[in-house]
Amino acid sequence: QVQLVESGGGLVQAGGSLRLSCAASGRTFSAYAMGWFRQAPGKEREFVAAITWDGGSTTYADSVKGRFTISRDNAKNTMYLQMNSLEPEDTAVYYCNSDPVLSRLLRASAGVVWGQGTQVTVSS
Repeated sequence: QVQLVESGGGLVQAGGSLRLSCAASGRTFSAYAMGWFRQAPGKEREFVAAITWDGGSTTYADSVKGRFTISRDNAKNTMYLQMNSLEPEDTAVYYCNSDPVLSRLLRASAGVVWGQGTQVTVSS
């Protein structure tokens, strides 16, 4: 079972950048697809980005395409989300998740492993 811990959140002005990290424990990290979701106050959790087990394929929500970049370093058991050109609408708690099956991760299916979240606040 993979366990996940996010870090790197904080307060940034609009137009700024942040890099989130998701550190995973467990020997099977490299076999898992990984993803980022976010949840703003009063809104449902929404998909942000995902990456396959080998980093060979990535997918993004339209709202972050061209501004955010997801990546992973299997040697360090860590996944990243580089966020550039941040907007106030990006303010949310960001969660990483993982699952052996990418489609389950994208659907946030029951049984998908989640981290505890990290707060990102973008001021205007």
